[in-house]
This record gives sequence, C-alpha cells and structure tokens, in this order.
Amino acid sequence: MNRIARRTLVAGAAAGLLAASVAGATPAAAASHGATALCGISALPYPADASRATADAIDPTGRFIAGSGLRVSDTGSQPLLLIWMRGELTTVESPIVDTVADVNARGVVIGNGYGDGTGLPWRYRGGKVEPLPLPSTGGARVSAINRAGDIVGTGQDPQTGGTVALLWPAARPGTVEVLDAPADAVAEGINDDGTVVGTAGAFDEWTTWLRRPDGTVEPLTVPGARIAFAAAAAGQWAVGQADLGGMSPANIRWNLRDGSYSELSAELPWLEDVNARGVAVGSDRVSVGATSRVLPGSGERTSVGTRAIADNGSIVGFRNSYGQVTPVRWTGC
Repeated sequence: MNRIARRTLVAGAAAGLLAASVAGATPAAAASHGATALCGISALPYPADASRATADAIDPTGRFIAGSGLRVSDTGSQPLLLIWMRGELTTVESPIVDTVADVNARGVVIGNGYGDGTGLPWRYRGGKVEPLPLPSTGGARVSAINRAGDIVGTGQDPQTGGTVALLWPAARPGTVEVLDAPADAVAEGINDDGTVVGTAGAFDEWTTWLRRPDGTVEPLTVPGARIAFAAAAAGQWAVGQADLGGMSPANIRWNLRDGSYSELSAELPWLEDVNARGVAVGSDRVSVGATSRVLPGSGERTSVGTRAIADNGSIVGFRNSYGQVTPVRWTGC
C-alpha cells in the first residue's frame, strides 16, 4: 500500500524504512521471532544502472511481480517499470510510471504518475504503458486491479472538494465511472468477484465500507472504534486499522462474507497487504492471526520492508542496505 491523507501517515513511516539505514529489526529481534529454516529471502534482478529499485506488487498466483526503479544520469532521471515473470526481468521506460499500485494474474500492471499538475493513472498490458481515462473532474489515482481487469481508484468531487471512488470497468474499455459509495470515499481494493473495499469520511473521521457486486454498500465496523480505515482486500478478507483508544491503532482483519472482524498481531506498526488466505504483511513482518514473525534480511545498517503478498505466501518488498535500496522476495514464510 499512499492514497489519501491517512495513508500519507503510513507512507511516511514506510519511507522512514527506506531512508534510514538503521531502521527495521535488529539481528537479536530477528532471532527471537525468527522465521523457520524454510523461510528465506532472495534478491530480485534489477537494472545495473538503476540508482534504486523496489518490488511493490505481486499477483495472487505469485507468477508476476511488479515494481519501480529510477535511473539517474547527467541528463536527468528516468522512472522505470520493472516486471518479473517467474524471476525474469523486463524493464520498461515511461515518463508516467512513478509508482506501481498492483498487478493481476494476467500480468496487467497499474500505477500512478503525475503531470500537468494532476494525477495520471496508467496501465501496462501487451508490452505497452497506456494512460487510463481521467474523470471529467480532473486527475485520479488507482489502487487495485482484479483478475478480470477491473480497476478501482480515487478522484475528486468538484462540488465538495472531497474524494470519490472510481471504477475503470474491464467490460467497458475507455471509460471511468464514479461508484456509489459513502461521502469522501476512497477505493482501496477490488476482489475477483467485484467486491470493492474502501475508506470514507473527513480527515480523522474515517470509516470503512464495502460495495458488493450487486451494488449494495455496507459499513465495515469495529465496535468502539473512534476511526477505522481499510488498507487492502483479497478473497473474503480485508485489512486495515482502527483506533480503539490504545497507544497505537489496532490491526484489523474483516471477513467480507459476514462483516465480522478480528485483531491481528499488534507487532506490525501498519498493514500493507493481505492475501486470500487472510495472511497479512506490513513493515518487516508477516501476520497469521494474532501472531507474527519477523522476516529475514535485516542486519547492521540494513533494513527490509514488505509491500505485497501472494496467495501462495510469496512476499515482495525491498532491502535497504547501507543506503542502497533493492527489490527482494521472501518464500516459505
């Protein structure tokens, strides 16, 4: 997961992992919560002339991984789209591929760029990067794509200045639609059956919601929570955080079938992603229910961070070693 103000707070924390070479778990912490012998980290290949690179998304099958890189030269900076298929790297140059948001099981990648003072969402398919249509109100950002190719994201309501949830339907190419959703809505995830999960409300008054395939909109609640927000969704699960009055927000996993919820491990400072089995990742940890483990890879002046998890348990993210940020993958964790 960077999409609205409350995500900016989370993104700021994640950026701290990237920027501070001493961040993340210490070797002692990794040992005390260490992964099993089967859990391992491996480096993903990236362009030799890239100044930095990260793996930001993985499709549910684990076949496709997508990420971003940056090539810096005397003439300026060139953003790079990085796509790994079964470990083989494809590098794509495009001026609008600033960040990667998601990739589906067919290898279609979506992400966000910026130009002319507005957000420019894009899609990569068939070997080409193409801009997505913008709503009449201006720029937009995308957040997730399902197997069919339906894409969700966020735009702006010109009348209120708030946000609206957007859908780029695969069945109607070249169009973008405003979804029926609560006021100030942000769409965070879309599952293969078309269920959309998001956050709504003014700053610091956030609530969570889901929109079922038949168009029915329902709240995702956490009784007693002052605020709650969603971060990601997959299968029957959505994850996010809720303010229950503690020192830190509680990590929440909702069951989308019945709206029930459970608390995940408090050892994750934030949540990035969840897979269809309900396993969540965030920071340098993976959480299965109320327990979590530190992923291997941290050390002296070296930190790691997760970005996404596939249904087979493969996890992707980055390693920052002595200021050099590179893409990595964990398996067997």
